[in-house]
Amino acid sequence: MPGSLPSPSPTAVDDGAPSSVPVAGPAHLLRVALLMAGSCLPILGAVLIAPVLPKMQDHFASVPGAKALVPLALTVPALALALLAPFAGLIVDRLGRKRLLITATLLYAVFGTAPLWLDSLGAIIVSRALVGVAEAAIMTCCTTLIGDYYSGRRRVKYLALQTMCASASATAFFLLGGAAGSAGWRVPFWVYAVSLVLAPLMATVLTNTASRTGSAETSPGVGQPTFPWRQLTGICALTFFGAMVFYTVPVEMSYLLDDLGVANSGVIGLATAIASAATVGGAIAFARLKRSPEPMLPGVLALCAVGFGVMCLAGSAPLLVVGAVVNCVGTGMLLPALLTGAMSRLAFEDRGRGTGLWMAAFFGGEFVCPLVLLAGESAVGSLAGAVGVLGVVTAAVAVGLWAPRGRTAGRPT
Repeated sequence: MPGSLPSPSPTAVDDGAPSSVPVAGPAHLLRVALLMAGSCLPILGAVLIAPVLPKMQDHFASVPGAKALVPLALTVPALALALLAPFAGLIVDRLGRKRLLITATLLYAVFGTAPLWLDSLGAIIVSRALVGVAEAAIMTCCTTLIGDYYSGRRRVKYLALQTMCASASATAFFLLGGAAGSAGWRVPFWVYAVSLVLAPLMATVLTNTASRTGSAETSPGVGQPTFPWRQLTGICALTFFGAMVFYTVPVEMSYLLDDLGVANSGVIGLATAIASAATVGGAIAFARLKRSPEPMLPGVLALCAVGFGVMCLAGSAPLLVVGAVVNCVGTGMLLPALLTGAMSRLAFEDRGRGTGLWMAAFFGGEFVCPLVLLAGESAVGSLAGAVGVLGVVTAAVAVGLWAPRGRTAGRPT
């Protein structure tokens, strides 16, 4: 259990903190739109081809091991992103955010559309791994630039907006992949070419930033190490766990509904969309709160745990959806709270590396989420039971984070 986290600098939530770029006008809106669009590209990579996996399975049925290799085409980008994000962060700090972002966005189109012309399943999986490499750079650069451009409440707002866009785009990309896949399993891969439109706009609109020296947020104290390893290790450990909490409903909802006898794909899609909307609602609520994010973490995790508990005990589809909605309101607040906490600990010179480590923790948790729940299902006998166990662990983490704060609050002055 990560334990309590050191409090961030007050500038993390200070409305008066300076911004390094204009925060109004058409150029500002286009800049934000490009950063949000770039942040959605890894989500596109994660869900777009999910609806066509059965068709891919049929196409490569004669390939030895295809039953295991075809699903790997969906998950390997997340694994590559988790493994390479820290290195992308180092490159971001050394070469600059804008240059790496544009290069990675162009390569994303090259690697993403490669399966249109590849006939080997092994080669397709390699191309998918390379998509993950590009995603690691894109996600790290976009998030780092949000941290560079904005501070105080604006940073909280745009990090929450990033979560909202990612959650909404997951549903949109799933529907898009299903519609395009009706014309053949290769057709959805054309969508990756959209990054060829984004790259020139990024080159024109985005700017590299300089360090805001002298601010409380970016100036280390005397004797303080250059990189906050101890503080970031705690929040990255919590993020790894938080990613499992975050991805449980999107990954397992269809299976839980199936266990309750719901086989209609339209009903399953609607239930998943409702849960996704709840995530967006949680992110909106987070952006509107006028307080430091990290004291909220115990309560947010407790809300997620309650949702898991309802899902575990649900004997009908409507009650399962209620539990998923409660959980997803919590996860919509959880992700930006964790990311804002990490950002508040990073000086300009280390922001790329720190963001890369945070991304590695988050996407690593995403990758192991179904594996952990599968192991839990084997141990307790049902997927709903495994979700219940995860709920108990989530509640324990919430108590572990709250207990030191409670003792501090109750200590006499």
